[in-house]
Amino acid sequence: MRVGFGVDAHRFGGSAPLIICGVLVDSDQGVEATSDGDVAIHALMDAMLGAGALGDLGLHFPSSDPRWHGASSIDMLRRTRHLLAEAGLGVVSVDVTVIAQSVRIAPNRDEMRARIADALQVAVGAVSVKATSTDGMGFIGSDEGIAATAVVTVVEASSAQGS
Repeated sequence: MRVGFGVDAHRFGGSAPLIICGVLVDSDQGVEATSDGDVAIHALMDAMLGAGALGDLGLHFPSSDPRWHGASSIDMLRRTRHLLAEAGLGVVSVDVTVIAQSVRIAPNRDEMRARIADALQVAVGAVSVKATSTDGMGFIGSDEGIAATAVVTVVEASSAQGS
């Protein structure tokens, strides 16, 4: 068994919409990013790559590569699952925390969990998505941006089957 931890943050701005965990949460707001800017999925991919000792997002999805400009982070998550599988590893459980001042996760939580579970080919019960704020502190508290952390547990692929 291996555990990976990931983190990502984006400044508000850029093109709308705001996508979190593959779900449109705000059609008027966006973030500055190369892909669709899904901060939660980026943190999750970072955790997965860490658990597999496979490098980081910049290695596999460099912002200098035009094919990632505007790319779907859920598609990138699927690609990351394939990278893990090639390393002989499979995801067992996921825990994502979105850190935001004004963005609300609760109304979309079930759909977010389902999108992640589908992309990773795991049961919805193996996926946790939750949120917190910084109570007005820092760049998140002043609503300048959004961040996310993720923890993932992976095992050898033969052990992951049947999870």
